[in-house]
Amino acid sequence: MNDSAPPPGFLPVLRKHRDSAWNDIDSERVLQVLVHNLEGMVFRCAIDEQWTMHFVSDGSRDLTGYCPDELENNKLASLETITHPEDRAMVRRKIMVAAANNGRYRVQYRIVHRKGAVKWVLERGAVVLDEQGRRVLEGFIEDVTEQVLSQRQLADAELRYRSIFEDSVVGMFQTSIDGHYLAANKALAQLYGYESPVALIEGLSDIARSLYVAEGRREEFKTLMREHGRVSDFESEVYRRDGSRIWISEHAHVVYSPDGEPLYYEGTVEDVTAQHNYRQQLEYQATHDPLTGLPNRNLLQDRLQQVLRLAQRRATKGSLAFVDLDNFKFVNDSLGHGAGDTLLVEVARRLKACLRESDTVARYGGDEFVLILGDYGGLSDTLHILHRVQDAVSEPIMLDGQEVRVNCSLGVSVFPDDGVDLEVLLRHADAAMHHAKKLGKGQFQFYTESLNVAARDRLALDSALRRALEQDELYVVYQPKVDARGRPFGFEALVRWDSAEFGSVSPVRFIPLAEENGLIGQLTWFVLRAACHEAARWRAAGHERLRVAVNISPSLFREKDLAALVRSVLEEAGLPPGNLELEITEGMLMGDVQRALAVLDELKAMGVYIAVDDFGTGYSSLAYLKRFPIDILKVDRSFVLECDQGNGGLAITRAIVSLAHSLNLRVVAEGVEKQTQLAVLNALGCEEFQGYLFARPLPAAQLAGYLDEKSPK
Repeated sequence: MNDSAPPPGFLPVLRKHRDSAWNDIDSERVLQVLVHNLEGMVFRCAIDEQWTMHFVSDGSRDLTGYCPDELENNKLASLETITHPEDRAMVRRKIMVAAANNGRYRVQYRIVHRKGAVKWVLERGAVVLDEQGRRVLEGFIEDVTEQVLSQRQLADAELRYRSIFEDSVVGMFQTSIDGHYLAANKALAQLYGYESPVALIEGLSDIARSLYVAEGRREEFKTLMREHGRVSDFESEVYRRDGSRIWISEHAHVVYSPDGEPLYYEGTVEDVTAQHNYRQQLEYQATHDPLTGLPNRNLLQDRLQQVLRLAQRRATKGSLAFVDLDNFKFVNDSLGHGAGDTLLVEVARRLKACLRESDTVARYGGDEFVLILGDYGGLSDTLHILHRVQDAVSEPIMLDGQEVRVNCSLGVSVFPDDGVDLEVLLRHADAAMHHAKKLGKGQFQFYTESLNVAARDRLALDSALRRALEQDELYVVYQPKVDARGRPFGFEALVRWDSAEFGSVSPVRFIPLAEENGLIGQLTWFVLRAACHEAARWRAAGHERLRVAVNISPSLFREKDLAALVRSVLEEAGLPPGNLELEITEGMLMGDVQRALAVLDELKAMGVYIAVDDFGTGYSSLAYLKRFPIDILKVDRSFVLECDQGNGGLAITRAIVSLAHSLNLRVVAEGVEKQTQLAVLNALGCEEFQGYLFARPLPAAQLAGYLDEKSPK
């Protein structure tokens, strides 16, 4: 410890604070101990160029690295030299101002430690008179490096925070607990449509009422804050200044006082309108039909559950109606998918117009719709709605400049009598709808248990048909096509089914089923391959001019590479294209005309013959027929059956034959069963005939004998 005693001037200062025990203590010794044990440096110095030290306490060792002896009288260093060069002028200026006024001073500056480290110090002192009456400085210098650095870090952090707060592209805020803005940044002001944070704070004086669209939303926010102390992804719809609405997501937390009291909320706000709308769009797409905008099967399930719960509470009934358009396939095939889509949209609009706000109409798929009629008031109410639906659907609609009419068949199941879940009610309504179709177009049928049996049979038939395609239960028969003398020039390939479960199944039963369940393309492909291989055997037997005719389904006709598929079958069978005749319907031509023309041109270029089947039952016009590379027109059997009765059938048949000849097309009359019909058709100029009058369809095994008998010798 420094043995030097503090100068006398220090003692009066301390004695001003002495207590009654002071006189019993060695005051000089106590003063020396106190001064030399302070964490800092007590000093007296002259007011000169070097601040020459007259006294320095032991605290100089830690503070400056110099012991008192080295500093007193400037032996090794002076207060001036240990002061940082950049701060010397500032320190002297402040001290001299105090000296001029005989006052106290306080100055913070840097010193350079003996080892080179720079420290921040706080010097507090005063101008006093020493024992000789000279003015000197007495004071205390302490190390405040940690405080200064902490203050600077805090200031830097505050500056960074302020910069982030003001320049952030994310809205930031502080609000009082009761819902008033305390602070907001520019991004938040712009988000809400205000020109500045000040305008925002003034304009949104009550957040709960002025900001949130949903009443009570602010209370939900506060509840979460009370319970959890924070919120994340708190999504809400809010008003902007101009009244428009946006969706925001808030992340916020509570700021507490040291004693745990909530002071305010602070957090961030992001505009999530685009994300919200995108999610809404995805949800809409997941629950609505993209073409008609009606609910789809997913939403139908939810709607039915709501209606079932309501019916249960009220002890009432409701009904589910399965609606199927009767003529849609014909429209789709004849006028194309675009026209079919237009028809579906219009039917959807009409169905919605027939129902109450509380009812539901959904698109189930294809040309099928489902109606949910809640709050069932009785049979008469349901019948009234069903009749209204049928009348609305059957109203004419213009498609591609043509007036088209469609009907609908309806099957109805009643809940809770016929079921209490969607699957059961749909199954029962579907069974009733199929029975309605059997009754004729534009009919409706309520579900009964007997229909359930029929529906199960139909489902079993569907499964059996799928197995039949895999297990070779299907086979092809061939109906002769002959000239007026009965001489064969070809055969039409027709599919037959001998089921292990159902026995011989009529094509009238399984062909419509195949069209409905999507198997018709596979079925057609099976017939095409079998027919081409059979025709190749005819050629090998010497019947080189015989052609085999195969009906092409609309689904196969729409195949992207139909011509390539046909070519591959012909090559596989070893059959020249000239021995194959493909039969298509008018509707297939009248759909996508340009595509149909391209497909037929490819087939004709191969050498395949093209026939239009069931001609006269569709919408074909002469202008269209002239565009297509057609070889043959087949007069539909409905006209042939009446051609010998002198009524409309004869007139239509005559017109078709005349039209065909004007286009250099051959005419085939199908369904010829009587000699009188043959006589009329022959007189009209038909070249080829087909029907039971000449032969029933024959299995392949019988064709050789038939050809030996009927072919020219």
